[in-house]
Amino acid sequence: MSKKDMDQNKPESQQEEVPEEPVQETEETPEETLQATIREQEDKYLRLLAEYDNYRKRSQKEKENAWTSAKADTAKEFLPVYDNLERALKQETADEAYAKGVQMIMTQLKNVLEKLGIEEIPAQGETFDPNVHNAVMHIDDEELGENVVAEVFQAGFRIGDKVIRHAMVKVAN
Repeated sequence: MSKKDMDQNKPESQQEEVPEEPVQETEETPEETLQATIREQEDKYLRLLAEYDNYRKRSQKEKENAWTSAKADTAKEFLPVYDNLERALKQETADEAYAKGVQMIMTQLKNVLEKLGIEEIPAQGETFDPNVHNAVMHIDDEELGENVVAEVFQAGFRIGDKVIRHAMVKVAN
């Protein structure tokens, strides 16, 4: 019989008390607690700094997009004027001063659009691209290659990568 079994058979008053082993708690020193608090605060600070940086970048991008959209919307309103000036330049006229005046106005409008960062989408003779061209007609022409723009009915414009208006074109083959 083991000692433990013997102790259990004795009355409580005669049983030996075996001290329980104390559970060792790892108490941190004040310095360790302070270091943990500092690390926690540094982490919070770095996260806040990263959030602010992301907010700043997002705000800047939204501001630029708003400015680009405003320029595109404004330019879109002027495009019918551009189209009319282009048609006027194609018309034959005997009055040279009139033709020169219309040409000067067209040059001035092109300069304004260029200053705003708005460029005409190249179309004539280019390969058809549905991202920037709108095909409204199709012809068979042996002289032109496959999917080549044969004629431009209406010029297209873009600002950066954003298309303001697709070029209206006739595509060959």
